Amino acid sequence: MDEVTVGIDIGTTSVKAVAADGDGAVLSRVRIPHRVVSTDPGQFEHDPQAAWIDGVMGAWDEVTAGIAGRPVAAATVSAMVPSMCGVDSAGAPVTCGLLYGDVRGRGVGSGTEATDGEAVGFARWLAGCDGVEALWPAQAAANRALCGVAAIDSSTAMAMTPMSDGQGWTPELLDEIGMTSEQFPAISPGATAIGERDGALVSAGTIDALGEQLVAPCGDDGDVLVMCGTTLLPWVFTSEWVEVDRLWTFPSTRAGLMVVGGASNAGGLFIDRVRALLGDLDSGELLSLGGDDLPVWLPYPRGERTPLHDPDRLAELLDLHVGHTSAHVMMAAYEAAGFVVRHHIDLSGLDASRIVAVGGGTRSPAWMQALADTTGLAVDVSAEPYSAALGAAYHSRVTAGLEPDTSQARRWGRVSHRVEPRAGHSVGAEGHYRRFREGTDR
Repeated sequence: MDEVTVGIDIGTTSVKAVAADGDGAVLSRVRIPHRVVSTDPGQFEHDPQAAWIDGVMGAWDEVTAGIAGRPVAAATVSAMVPSMCGVDSAGAPVTCGLLYGDVRGRGVGSGTEATDGEAVGFARWLAGCDGVEALWPAQAAANRALCGVAAIDSSTAMAMTPMSDGQGWTPELLDEIGMTSEQFPAISPGATAIGERDGALVSAGTIDALGEQLVAPCGDDGDVLVMCGTTLLPWVFTSEWVEVDRLWTFPSTRAGLMVVGGASNAGGLFIDRVRALLGDLDSGELLSLGGDDLPVWLPYPRGERTPLHDPDRLAELLDLHVGHTSAHVMMAAYEAAGFVVRHHIDLSGLDASRIVAVGGGTRSPAWMQALADTTGLAVDVSAEPYSAALGAAYHSRVTAGLEPDTSQARRWGRVSHRVEPRAGHSVGAEGHYRRFREGTDR
């Protein structure tokens, strides 16, 4: 089990990378921040050169330097979906990189589906920009930089429905946009290698949420996986296919289980915005606050995805009084993120037994405690905060032929510690949740 594989995750606010051995022990870890550009509330974009190319190459160089020359068997890039930029004939970005939720992707689907035509809107807008010869998602731009091949995997392609069925590109839509399939990335199935970097095989990539789910220390009926990244993703595992209005249902990465849930802007996108306004506050001060006197946030800084499907919803702060401090307002923000998770669980109608939290937000004790207090469930906190990158590293083992498939990836999932709900905060949290629902449902 001495073989080393690398996973690189392009997130909304940073590129993370890990190098792991066959037992899932992280040997090297790196994070390279980048900026999200939002010149108005409807726009959400990256500089693709900085985030998707330079960040990825910098992460590769640093994470491999951290393993003291040990050879890497394979590497995989995961990224958020959808994303897209225009490149010139040499593969250099000539446009901004559009991200999920950007206004330029609206107007195609109903606004309620997970894959709802955003990529079509992106392609229509980007195709008319000067100098555009091809359109690439983040994974394609990163793979071109790593191994010279602008390819994506079938799951990333599926996230671009109806432009793709996961195997090819829809001719009718391409004709409408005025482009051909040769101006889009090649689609490679599964974990197939598309090239090499410094002797390491490079796969076509994966989706960040799939990578996180692969190595999450959960996957039993009744588990609730909460991905605490820039986007907040709550998923309830169930052995039955259940379709719930306003939520999404998918087959999970665990055999025989489905997940019901969605994606919310009440994660790090909201939390970091509040923190930027208030400044860094000591977790001890936040956790010392009583649970019965907090204001209530409606945590929608740029609209909301599930379950509201309202791109124009804005954040509001309710019930603020003169006795509240910045600590009260910050702790209320963490509570609001927990209320969004509870809302998803309630709407699912499924029995929930525990929460497993993954992602960068797990490093916040206040967030993890608020998640337990607001849902009334114990929270098992993942030991690895860069879980999407770790999942991509396991995916790389399949690319290298070290695993037949990803069915055993859960063995890499480890729990750092458990956070229990605080009995003294339950009454206050119940009242705040009712207030949250009143404001959300109006």
